[in-house]
Amino acid sequence: MIYGVVLAAGLYYGALGLGGAHVPAGRVAGFGAVMGLLFALEAVQWRWPPRGGSRAATAALLAARLSLFVGAAALDPSGESRVLFVLVPFAAYFAFGRAVSLVLAAVCLTLLIAGFMLRVPHWYTQAVYLSDVLMFAVGLVLAIAMASVAVAEQANAAAVADLSAEAERTRLARDIHDSLGHHLTAIAVQLEKAVAFRDRDPSTADQALADARSSVRQALGDVRLSVRTLRGDTAPAALPEMLADLIREAGPGQPQMTLSVTGDDAALSPAASTVLYRGAQEALTNARRHSGARSVSVSLALGTREARLVVADDGRGFGPACPAGFGLLGIRERAALAGGWADIVSVPGEGTTVTVAVPRRAAATVAGR
Repeated sequence: MIYGVVLAAGLYYGALGLGGAHVPAGRVAGFGAVMGLLFALEAVQWRWPPRGGSRAATAALLAARLSLFVGAAALDPSGESRVLFVLVPFAAYFAFGRAVSLVLAAVCLTLLIAGFMLRVPHWYTQAVYLSDVLMFAVGLVLAIAMASVAVAEQANAAAVADLSAEAERTRLARDIHDSLGHHLTAIAVQLEKAVAFRDRDPSTADQALADARSSVRQALGDVRLSVRTLRGDTAPAALPEMLADLIREAGPGQPQMTLSVTGDDAALSPAASTVLYRGAQEALTNARRHSGARSVSVSLALGTREARLVVADDGRGFGPACPAGFGLLGIRERAALAGGWADIVSVPGEGTTVTVAVPRRAAATVAGR
């Protein structure tokens, strides 16, 4: 853009003979040739950028550009080519940092003043040249400031990318723990049941094996769901149906599980649904694996502004000295990311109650985290 403006100004000035003096056609042609080389240099750098950010190649390109700027300024009949020098410290800032950029800015300002000293006697007594120097200095300052802002934005973007990658790793870890961990626990329980009843009650053992196969299929289904989530083409089922599937997956026997749902889930966002489902999945897994509970109740209350899940068991519970596991911490983190909260209350000998509450319209961006 700047090259085009400078080229147009120089050709227009030379063609009309502005300034009261005849401009030789050879000078105008030379100016056009130098600008053409600048365009070609930019095209080459765009098509074949320095590999691996090579400082030597970048320095060579910057030196070539600077020499062409000098040639353009010497041949330009309009004198507008001096604006090109503002690009030197701007480009240098990205490759070499602030110190080199400031040095090159001083070099460019010195070149402008030297040109005036060679061509215009007592230039420093004429307002027009003093104004040119002042405006050029302001342009250099603005260029360096813009480059500084751009570099800072690049650094911020890189930091955001690192944080996003860390958040994605954390999300995947939660999904593996909450989903596959739940199904593997169910499979282990059913297989243990099959071994225990293999000789005493073959029909019960066969049913346990069938339940284990069902858990395997559901685990594969969760894997496919996670893949679709990563691809962004998920179509989640209704939350009450998903919770009912969790209860059915547990099968008969202890602990006995019940589900109650109040309210309408029609306007429940996918993010809120995911947070509540993962909370229920983790709470039920812990109840089956650790609590020794005889019964577990799951209740879902879908209010007008908030959806609340409560999973309570009558198991052995745990005291404050027992730290919360990764899964329980994941419940709190998911709820917080969705703008909600989670509370885990457990008393030794009296069971555990897990409560998760989120806004019905939780942000979609936290659905998978």
